Amino acid sequence: MFFYQPIVLKNGQKCILRNAEASDAVRHHAYFVQTHKETDFLLTYPDECTMDIISLERQLKETKCSGTDVEICAFVDGKLAGSAGNNLIRDCAKMRHRAEFGISIKKEYWGLGIGDALTKACIECAKNAGFLQLELEVVSENESAINLYKKHGFVEYGRNSRGFRCRDGRWQELVLMRLELDENDRKI
Repeated sequence: MFFYQPIVLKNGQKCILRNAEASDAVRHHAYFVQTHKETDFLLTYPDECTMDIISLERQLKETKCSGTDVEICAFVDGKLAGSAGNNLIRDCAKMRHRAEFGISIKKEYWGLGIGDALTKACIECAKNAGFLQLELEVVSENESAINLYKKHGFVEYGRNSRGFRCRDGRWQELVLMRLELDENDRKI
């Protein structure tokens, strides 16, 4: 699914939102490691990025060619500043209407509107792909993310008090959220 959109950030900088491409694999890998060092709110630890560059290239290429899945990157001055995407949860008749949304932003770009723009872009792509529901899980302490999702119409439908088990033994509660998209009889 093709996506391209130039935007202007809150600080006046120009930012390009576009599909991740196979040629982005090296910087996408470095981005993953960096963003996962900067916050404890993401699913994995930095050392859990075990995918090699060739496999990542293949994955990014497949996602770009997908009719349902999408990975959108935000570039500021040619640097990867943020990334978000939708993935079909399961390819079976009863679940083809559902996609999972995920997002991360480099810390130096927090608060500039990249998260807002990427969320909006992924919602648009989910609708274009024919999804009827976009879902996510977010650590309950991540108030800025929860507020962003609510701004875009996501609603809480549950909590998992033992959603993440951290290496230090702590539990992180996950808030389950969904956005019901315009139902219009589109088929996936």
